[in-house]
Parts: sequence; structure tokens; C-alpha cells
Amino acid sequence: MSDQSSHFRRRQRPALDPGAFLEPVSPPPTSRRSSIHSIAQLDHMVSDKIDTETYGVSELRDGFFDAMFLRPSPLFAADLLQDSADTLPLGFDRASPLTLRRLFPRPWHELVSVVRRVTTTRAGIRLLKSFAAFFVAYVLCLVPAVRDWLGRYYYFMVVSVIVNHPARSFGSQLDGAALTVVGAACGLGWGALGLLLSTSTAAARIGYGGILALFMALFMASISLTRAFFIRFYQAILSAGLAIIFATLAETGSRQVEWDKLRDYGLSWLCGQVIALIINCVVCPDAGARDLASTFHAAFDVMLEALDASSCRDRRLRRRLTRSFVDLSQACRDMRIDITVTRFRPDDVGDLRNLMQAVIRALLTLKADTYLFKQAPSDEYVTITVEEPAPGILDAAVTAALSPGHENLSRRAIEELGHRTKDMLSCMSESVRRCDAALMDLSGYRKHLGPKPDVSSEMLPANEKLGQAKAAFDVVESSLIQSEEQLPESSIQDGDVVQLFVFARHVREAASTIECLVDKVQAMQQNFGWPRPHLPSYPFGKALHRTNAQTRHDRGGVTAGSYHVTFEEIGRLLDKMKSSDHEPMPRESVGEANELRLETLESHTSVEVSTDPAKASRLRYRIWRVLNRLQGFESRYAFKVCLVTGLLSIPGYLEWDRGWWDAYECWWAVSISWLAMHPRVGGNVQDLFIRGFMAVLGAAWSAAAHAAGDGNPYVVAAFAAAYMLPMLFRFTQSSHPRSGLIGCLSFTVISLRLQMESEGAAPTLLAVYSGVALLIGATVPVVVNWVLWPFVARHELRRALSSMMFFMSVIYRKPTPEDVQRSEMLEGRLREGFVRIRQLLLLTQKEIRLRAPFDPLPYSALANSCERFFDYLVAVRQSALFYNPDYIRDTPEAAEQLLSYRRDAVATILSNLYILAGALRSKRKVPRYLPNAAAARRRLLIKNAEVDKEMSRSARATDAEWHKRWSDIYRFSYNESLTGCVAQLEELEKLTKLIVGEQG
Repeated sequence: MSDQSSHFRRRQRPALDPGAFLEPVSPPPTSRRSSIHSIAQLDHMVSDKIDTETYGVSELRDGFFDAMFLRPSPLFAADLLQDSADTLPLGFDRASPLTLRRLFPRPWHELVSVVRRVTTTRAGIRLLKSFAAFFVAYVLCLVPAVRDWLGRYYYFMVVSVIVNHPARSFGSQLDGAALTVVGAACGLGWGALGLLLSTSTAAARIGYGGILALFMALFMASISLTRAFFIRFYQAILSAGLAIIFATLAETGSRQVEWDKLRDYGLSWLCGQVIALIINCVVCPDAGARDLASTFHAAFDVMLEALDASSCRDRRLRRRLTRSFVDLSQACRDMRIDITVTRFRPDDVGDLRNLMQAVIRALLTLKADTYLFKQAPSDEYVTITVEEPAPGILDAAVTAALSPGHENLSRRAIEELGHRTKDMLSCMSESVRRCDAALMDLSGYRKHLGPKPDVSSEMLPANEKLGQAKAAFDVVESSLIQSEEQLPESSIQDGDVVQLFVFARHVREAASTIECLVDKVQAMQQNFGWPRPHLPSYPFGKALHRTNAQTRHDRGGVTAGSYHVTFEEIGRLLDKMKSSDHEPMPRESVGEANELRLETLESHTSVEVSTDPAKASRLRYRIWRVLNRLQGFESRYAFKVCLVTGLLSIPGYLEWDRGWWDAYECWWAVSISWLAMHPRVGGNVQDLFIRGFMAVLGAAWSAAAHAAGDGNPYVVAAFAAAYMLPMLFRFTQSSHPRSGLIGCLSFTVISLRLQMESEGAAPTLLAVYSGVALLIGATVPVVVNWVLWPFVARHELRRALSSMMFFMSVIYRKPTPEDVQRSEMLEGRLREGFVRIRQLLLLTQKEIRLRAPFDPLPYSALANSCERFFDYLVAVRQSALFYNPDYIRDTPEAAEQLLSYRRDAVATILSNLYILAGALRSKRKVPRYLPNAAAARRRLLIKNAEVDKEMSRSARATDAEWHKRWSDIYRFSYNESLTGCVAQLEELEKLTKLIVGEQG
């Protein structure tokens, strides 16, 4: 082997047995307790040893790392999943939706639940608005004079109201009205062009049906791609699809252009939008501020629960904090994407979101399992604890700090630090309550949302009190840190005492974030003004991929859509990160080089390799980018739309007798299929039966309404009210909007057609045939989505966990300064990613698996372990702000000694994460033997202790004593967090093997 690739040296053989690197080695006497504690944990993880005879030769390589392989522990599923039930999302507390108890719920309990929700929450107002608009339009359609004025297709006025119902804010309603009108105009215009060309010449008339089919296919393909790429235009695309289907399929059997039908459709659609907009403005108008205020209030409630935890904080409280973190971003985005009328300025809302997320981020660092103080003097003091996996550690810290063994440690000083910490926590809670009260006062919804009137909204006293508590804490903390008598060096080396100081410092940092929030709220109070309209201010490029909350709900597939958007954003953020690629260092003596030249270069294995600008501007490259992008799910969705709509439209283009097609308006099957198809999800067995049932139910109820009063408008209106109230609720507010939409359209179209054609065909026959057409349109898309590129939640869950492991490996690398600036944004996106993973886990409940029931426990445990790994990485970043292992103690000589050990420790974790992520994504078995991260970490700690002993003899006396002691304190947290990463990696390996299997 050449000198460039490796370097061998003879090691002086001390009196060690061959397993020296794996046997417990006592650290030097001067090493810190943090190293001893970490090594003890690692000793437990590498207790199964193998022979590592090296014959006195070690290899220092500048390329690959030296992997250490130990005998893997046997996998026992029962032991691994013993406590995994606690990691399941809240939805798993109920029975599976596929059981008879959930599939056919008892009607009485469901009815009571809906009635309670409608009568006690804002849901009743939204239902009232949507039903009022529908009923006004429906009653107008029952008036003969209105029917004659609107034309044959008058019922599209009601369809227009249903599609863009007024159960939304004013800005969303106005935006939806404009989009749906423009979309309908585009669809009718393209359809009119196709009709004109298909009848322009004799040759064109011969291919009449083919021309219309081509025009429809081209238009459907283009709008399907637009619908998948740009969610913002969803309402416009939906109405455009309905318009083109109507224009090219309705009344085309005579091969003559019926221009009146286009006029009837356009006028009816426009009138429906006017009715919906008027109802939205008149009936309980919502200017867009209430949802924002509700999100703020809910976030403050979760913060207070985290601060005022009189009992042990559980995992679900942390998840609620994370969910509030995500909801704040969503609420701010929703406000800026539409027109709103509120006292809050968009810039202030953005600042509030950032400050509140900073508070939540700080609270998430306060992990709880045991009480910080054994005995609280009074109930007003807050009890918060830390370090979830080690119960009793802070109790032990207080006990150790106050034990007789610490003779020089001031008992009174430690107690004073505890009192000051509790005072600061109490002031933090009071400040959060006042912020909540002040913002609710500004929004005007305090009476409806809270808090109680006895909570003051004066921010100045809270700010002063919190500042005084911080100052008192700083005095006590500084006196302890700077005093050798009160806090001797032996205490700094005690891990329990250090843990207590680190926790107190985290509380201090959380107090600073709350103080900034108080200052912002106080500034908003001083700039108090009247409500005024705010135009959309969200960046246009980003707004194309976003839409408001109600449209997201009506579109369906919220979980799947949010999951893909979140992970795409994480990928884009990580694409901007510059990873570090090791470059062989020159073998110079220390005297020849003043510093160790370890340059950071751009990695050739990063997520996205930088592209030469000249290459990116080439036409070939741009064509490749477009073609590569067209291989995504958007093109697949467009293909499925063209396939379904094209096949269902075939009878409308045939020359043989097709009177039944127009008589029963069977082209509604194509329209329903267009409405039911989703770019991401296709539906499960439950969706198949429910959507078909809704189509049949609407047709049957229409026939019953017509038969009950022989077409009497009053009887039909009464039947409509009884049917549409629950159906509109299902469409506008339940978790199954598309089945509700099918039910609404089925009744509306068939019942109003029966009114117009009551003297023609038999009502029962018309209802049956029309209902069959709607049934086909509702069920065919589900079946096609099962066959072509189906969305399987458990497969997406596995890919999401694989992606998250890969993301963890990227952020585990040493960041550049630019990456540190993006760290908060990246942390927020990653926390949102874990929220989406739990939502995907809930979707697996609704899927039928023929082989065996899907077991969510391993996936839930793996997601939880991955999240804990991420929490340790966050702790490493926070500790590194105060303790930089490359700056505090390390010199070029020490760095060279530790280089290979650090390389092995980091590379082992990265390689394992890559292997596990790849195995999950491809569902490939994990190799039985993987590089052992615990052994590599242990070698690094032992070597670090030896180097630390050598460097302490020649330590510079110019170091700032206060900074050095804080660095020593955070060194414990830094090492403990990295050791925690190693422990979580071992758990990730076991759980991944449990999911995909083990080979070897």
C-alpha cells in the first residue's frame, strides 16, 4: 500500500490484552465525570466482545474509515416493542375503522356527536352559511320563471354554490369566486372552439367525435398537470374540467352546435357564485382573523401546559407542542395568501409566528420525567424536569450537590439557584398568559376564545417582573460559576451537578425567548388601530403551491398532500447545505505548518451536486430537466385522468343510437369521475363503498321526494333540507369531503331534473338510470387508482422513515456557517416531517391488507426513535454554541491525534444511517453485521481523555475562567448528546431489522 493511501506505524506495546479497545479501560484520573459516564454507557452497549488482535500495528488512513464489527444482539420483538404502544398516535386509542364497530357505527351516537359539534362550536355557523346559500339557490330553481330565464341547465346554479360554498372566510370566498368563474370561462371557451372546428367543414363533420375527443383529452391533460403542480388553481381547474366535459359531451348527438347550452351553463354558474358571495358577506361574515386568533390561543394553551406541568409531561404533550409549531406556520401562511380584514398586520403576524416558534423550540428542550425539585414550597411554583430516558437524574443531581461529599459546595447557593429558577418559570407562565390575553383583545375574539377576564393584558408589569427574575438568576448563576469556593472544580466534573446547571441555563434561554415575545406584543398594543383590509402578500412562487384551509379540506387527501409538500421542502433545504468532504492533509511537521489545514470542500456525495452555470443554460440540459420532472406523480395523475374520462366518454362520441346518453345525462359519470380523482390518493375499500352508496342514496332520495308530493315544490324543498344538512356537513367539515360532494351533487342534479322533466320519462326510471351513471363515475376512479400507481400508506410510511433517516445523516455532518443560519428553519421543517409521519401512520388503519393485519408498532417505535435521535442532534447543536471541541482545548497536535478517531466515530454513524435508509426504501434486508458506532464512540472518548490529560498540563492561563468553566459544563451535555445519538442508532438498527428483516 502506498504512502498516499495509508500510513503504518509501530505502536509501543503496553501491557494490554488483545481486546484493549473493547475492554473497560479506566480513564485518566483527571478526566471529567462526563467522559466516565459516557464510557460506562458505551461499555454496556459493547458488552459482547470479540477478539481484536492487532499484533501491535495500527493503520492511519486518510480515505475510508476503520469499521469495527461486534457480534449483534439477538432480536426479540416482544422486548423491542414492549413500550411501543405509548408511541402510537392518539387515533389508535379508538378501534380500527375497518372493524364492524367503526365501519357501521351506531347512528344514535354519531348523531349526538354531530349535533353537539354543530350547536356548541363554530361548525354550526359554517353549516348555516353553506346550507343557506344552497337552499336559496335550490328554491330559486324550483320557481318556473327562474328556470325559464336560466335555461335548461339551470341546476348548475346550485352546483356552482356547492363547489364554492360560502363556509369560508371572505378572502377565500372572493378568491374562489374569481377562480371558478375564470375556470368555467376557459373550459367553455375551449369547448366552443372544439365544437366550432368539428363542424366547420364536411371533412371535420366526418370526424366530429374524434375532434371533440382530442380537444377534451388535450384540455384534460393540461389542466390535470396544472392541478397536480399548482394547488393554488385547484378551484379554477375543477370548474374548467366540469365546463369542458359539459361542452364536449352534452347535446352532441345531433352534430349541431347548441350555443344556447353554453349560455345556460355560464349564466347559471355566475349566478351561483353571486349567491354564495352574498351569503358569505351577510350571514356571520368571517374576515379571516378568527382562525388566526384561534391558532394563537391554542398555541398559548399548550405553552402554558408545558410550563405549568404539575404532573409528569408525557410524550403526547411534546407532540402537541410540535403540532402547534406546525399550525403557527400554517395559520400565518393562510393569512398572507388571501385577503383579510384584521388589526394584525402581516409583518407583525410573521414576527409573532417566529417568536412563538422560538418559545416552543425552547420548551421542547425541557424534557420531563422527574421533578426538578423534590419539594415545592408552594403550589405556585412550576415543576419541570429534564432528560426523559434517565429517570431520577435530577433528583440525584440535587442529592449529589447537597451531599456531605461536596464539602466545599455551598448548600445555600444551590438552593438559591433552584429558587431563582422556579421564580423565573413562574414569571414565564404569567408572561405567556398576558400575551394570550393581549392578542385576544387585539383580535376582538377574547370573549369567544378566552382567556378569562381576570387575566390582565398589561404587558409592562410582566416584562419588568420577568426581567427582574432573569437578573436575579444571572447573579446567582454567575456567583456559582466564578466562585471556586461555592462551586469547586470537583463539582464541574460531576455529571449530576452539571446536568442541573445545563437545565437551568435552558430555562434561562427559554425566558429570553418569552421576553422577546412580550416586547413584540407590547409594541403591537402601542400601535393599536382599527381593522383594515390586507391584500395577499405571500410570495407568488410559493403561493402557487399553497391554498387556504377550506380549499385544502374540500380537495381531500390533506394528509397525503401535506406529507409530500413537507418532505419536498425538507429536500430543498438540504439541497442548499454544503456537506464536508475529507481531503487528505499534508504530512508536515508541526514546525513547518502553523495550523492544521483541514479545508472544507463541497462534497461529491451531497444531496445535490452543484451544477456549472454554463451547463445549466444548455438546451439539452433544460430539456432533460423538463422530461425528468414529467416522470413524477403529476404525469401519472394526468394519464389516469385522461384514461378514465376518455373511456367513460366513448358512448358520447359514437354515431349509433345515443338518445339515452342525452336523455339521462349520462355524461355526469365523467364529471363525477373528474371530481373524485385526486393527484395523490385514490381511496380504499371503505371509500369505494361509501362513495357508491352516496350516489345511490342521492338518487333514491330524489325519487322519494318527487314521489311523495308528485313533484310539489314545497315537498321537494322539505326533502332537500332534510337530506342536504347532513350531506353538506360531510362535504364541508368532515374528513370525507369527496363522498359528501358526490352525495350533494347526486341529489341536486337528479331532483332538479325530475322537476323539469316530470311530464316526460317516468321519474323512477330517470332516477335509476341517472343514479347508475353517477355510481359508475364515483367508483371507476377508485378502481383505476388501485391498479395504476396506487397510494399505499404503509409503503409511503416506510419511504418517509427512510427519507427521515437520510435527512438525519445529512444534518449530523459538521455544518457550515450558512447551514447554522438555516438550522432553525430546517429544524421546523423536520419537526413538521415527524407530524406528517404520524398522520401517515393513522392512514394505515384504513387500508385492507390481504396477507395479514398491518402491525403499526414497529413503525411507530422507529419514528419515535428517529425523533429522539433528532432531539439529541438539536442538543448537540445547542451545546456546541458554548462548547466547540475544535476551539476550546484542541491544538493542531491534538487534532491530528484525534482525527482518525473522530472520522471513525462520525463515519460509522453516517454509514449505518445510509444502510438503514436504503434498506427501508427498497424493503431490503439489513446486513446482520454493521459497523458498531458504540465501539467507535468509546474509542474516541478514551483517546480524547488521554489527549485531554496531556493538554491540561500545558493549558494556557489566558483562557477566560468563566468561559472555560461554562465550556466544561456544556462539554458534558455535548458528549452525553452524542452518546445518546449512538444509543438511538442501535435502536434504529434493531427496529429496522424487525421491519425489513435481517440477512447474514
